[in-house]
Amino acid sequence: MREHAGIRLQPHEIALLRGGPRAAVTVAAVGLHLRGAVEAGRPGTMRTADAVPVDAPPGQPPPPLPPLESAVRASLEQPCEPRKLAKRPDIRLAVALMRIPLAEAGLLRYPLLGPTRAARRQVRDLQELHPLPAAGRGLTDHDKLLAVALHGEAALRALLPRFAFRAGLLARAEVADKGFHGRPRDGGTGGVEYSSCGGGGGGSD
Repeated sequence: MREHAGIRLQPHEIALLRGGPRAAVTVAAVGLHLRGAVEAGRPGTMRTADAVPVDAPPGQPPPPLPPLESAVRASLEQPCEPRKLAKRPDIRLAVALMRIPLAEAGLLRYPLLGPTRAARRQVRDLQELHPLPAAGRGLTDHDKLLAVALHGEAALRALLPRFAFRAGLLARAEVADKGFHGRPRDGGTGGVEYSSCGGGGGGSD
């Protein structure tokens, strides 16, 4: 977390300032994955994990999720392609709510709510302070999440490649899905199935 103008920036907020709503949704999904709440579904999709993680000491209720993570987790009760998540009404609402304190802190400008010069400078400073790790060994989950927030796809490739490729957060290399002559190995779509997000609100590295 990083404090600015009286607010503590969470990784998904940093991602929003760096790369917009889709980057923020990616970080929310990765955060859920690191806690065991989200996994890769059918190729190119994510879904909630069968086991519900416990993030609190025994005898205490788990802490509530931030609105964006809660919306992402609810959307992934049915397998969903990452590119569709940011378009869901409940997730768009969660992003809009995220923007309010950031705009009040001078990090987003009205009326289009793009990052201000101060926000871009802060992201650059954080990127210099936390350069892209070469590998995930020795990093905490928070370190990994912060790296994804600051460095996007490069961090996914370096730290969470298996999950990121299987979940559709990174483009799959064509050679991985095609036979020697360039045809899909299964004679169809290369084994990739696409699914719309579930209508309800509500394999790891």
